[in-house]
Amino acid sequence: MSSIRTRFAPSPTGFMHVGGVRTALFAWFIAQQSSGTFILRIEDTDKVREVEGSINQIENSLRWLGIDWQEGIDKGGAFGPYLQSERLTIYKEWAQRLIDDGRAYADPYSKEELETFREQAKANKQPFLYRNHRPENPPTWDGSQPLRFKSDPKSYTWTDAVMGELSTGPEAIDDFILIKSDGFPTYNFCHIIDDMLMNITHVLRSQEFISSTPKFLNLYDALAIERPVLGTLPFVMAIDGKKKLGKRDGAKDILEYGQEGFLPEAMMNFLATLGWNDGTEQEVFTTSELIDKFSLDRVQKSPARFDEQRLLWLNGQHIRLLSLDDLYARVTNFWPTSAADASEDSKKQVLALVQDRLKTLTDLPTITDYFFTDPLPNWHMIDDSKQLKKLSREEHVELLHAASAALEQSEFDADSVQQTLNGLIETTGQKPGVLFSLIRLSVSWAPFSPALNDTLAVIGKQATLSRIQKAIETA
Repeated sequence: MSSIRTRFAPSPTGFMHVGGVRTALFAWFIAQQSSGTFILRIEDTDKVREVEGSINQIENSLRWLGIDWQEGIDKGGAFGPYLQSERLTIYKEWAQRLIDDGRAYADPYSKEELETFREQAKANKQPFLYRNHRPENPPTWDGSQPLRFKSDPKSYTWTDAVMGELSTGPEAIDDFILIKSDGFPTYNFCHIIDDMLMNITHVLRSQEFISSTPKFLNLYDALAIERPVLGTLPFVMAIDGKKKLGKRDGAKDILEYGQEGFLPEAMMNFLATLGWNDGTEQEVFTTSELIDKFSLDRVQKSPARFDEQRLLWLNGQHIRLLSLDDLYARVTNFWPTSAADASEDSKKQVLALVQDRLKTLTDLPTITDYFFTDPLPNWHMIDDSKQLKKLSREEHVELLHAASAALEQSEFDADSVQQTLNGLIETTGQKPGVLFSLIRLSVSWAPFSPALNDTLAVIGKQATLSRIQKAIETA
């Protein structure tokens, strides 16, 4: 195990969601830390559940997140093919070895006969074990029947890189299908063959497979395979912590988050800290920090909860970490239509003002539209303000007249505007929260905006005065 080789081996049965991507991410971290190799293998042996387009979606999801692979279905490599449906001959060769060693046999039973066995076990209040019904003289396997592994039930103790020392008795081990009657291998068989042939050193998988691990260990023994490092990742739960996260609870296509204005760096940070921490209070990590600090022994044994509000907060933090030029390049498709004819300089000027207020890139139109077009007056916003509704309409208008007259004399750079606003506080006797809110609303008619002096300076003198006048006329 001098050269670290990890893999992500999803089935193309639908979109990539949080749990699957987190598994890929942790395996990628391990490879990145040691300048090892990360492999993308597609386990497409369940043709009934396969969804067209899933492979491209898997690749695009990993690329969006920033996870790259050195070997895989689109890159090749010394251990290919990396699509399991193209490796059927390999699986049959290893199946034949098990047959020759007396460790695999053809399953002659029909579905009805198997169901009868299960009903008998149920009636006797015993667990159903196929090995209790092994045929004494199984037919020669010709591919038309399932091929089963002849297990050697025994106790196991093993160390899981996340869960620690685990153990089980012989009752957990049964004869399982290696190759189905359609010629395709089962996951239980082919992933072990592939991991061995591809020299995989670390295997990470979800908690749902932990009960199958004794079967895998039994097969490792039968094939005389050295076990890789095994790591079991706890489930990602819905926010209430009561059930595994599903589509109804917010598990969605990982690529949707990009369309909704989330940064891949924020999503990586969020996924990495779903059940892992570095032992400090740090919450915001760069990709390089995550690679340096990640370790399986810091992954918690209990399930993590999917909290989209925390993801939203992290996204805002990562937006603030971007340079203005980087952020500008990322918001190309998020500007309001009113900014279509605006210059790059003016858009960057606006973007610099609102960067600290963005939670997602999709917030951009709401908080910038008024910079590029005159908004329609909406006095209901003033009437709904806790502070401003205490004043009469006549007082509103009087304050706006005073603001217009004062701003008319301003040089209208940010500092000059601030001096003018400070002077208005003294001449009107109003509190900043009242006066500034009134001016801000009359100019933007938006629920929030950046600092008022910066906002007015970017909008410009003529546009500011024109909007205040329109507010007065519609009062």
